[in-house]
Amino acid sequence: MKSRLNVTVDRGVIQRARQMARTRGVSLSSLIESSLREMTEGESRGPFTASWRGTMVLAERDEPRYRALNEKYG
Repeated sequence: MKSRLNVTVDRGVIQRARQMARTRGVSLSSLIESSLREMTEGESRGPFTASWRGTMVLAERDEPRYRALNEKYG
């Protein structure tokens, strides 16, 4: 269900937003809604690093890849 939202925005921002909406071929309302959706969905997922926590495994020091990288960068 859609609801009406009244906001106060600087005229210059409105003009640039209207131009961006025209360029993308969408309405200003649709552009604002998608931007708000992106911002609010990002917060619910938490920081970027949280989604990767626990998925990386340290290489064992005796692995050939570790030794090669350690020689090159260590």
